[in-house]
Amino acid sequence: MKLDALVQWYESLTPETIHDLGDIYHENARFRDPFNDVYGHEAIADIFRHMFDATKNPSFRITERQMQDRIAWVSWTFRFGLRGEVRSIEGVTRLAFGDDGRVVDHRDFWDATVLLEAFPFIGAMLRFIKRRLHAPGSKKRNRK
Repeated sequence: MKLDALVQWYESLTPETIHDLGDIYHENARFRDPFNDVYGHEAIADIFRHMFDATKNPSFRITERQMQDRIAWVSWTFRFGLRGEVRSIEGVTRLAFGDDGRVVDHRDFWDATVLLEAFPFIGAMLRFIKRRLHAPGSKKRNRK
């Protein structure tokens, strides 16, 4: 399995290294996150190109990883600039590797509201809803 290569690729990802995606992902790989569900190298590369176009200085830091057989779980922090503020999102990815050691299925799990809160109208609505649903006595966190 190429988990080490995948971690290194993500932690050093730039617009110029997107083309190396074929070394990490199978040509028919599926990539899913809260906003995307795509198949194949070009569609996955488009997600990364869009990330670099839509955010400032995006970067991933892998904080933990586990692997058993052909399944890996990777915890990460994604830092980026958006609308004049530096933000970070913590998430987890489930990866399934194929016979050739490349990723055949990539599934991200992360709180999309962290991103949506950056937009004026949507952000105000989300903050209102969160205040209404906040359980008394639980800790509030600053999500930036």
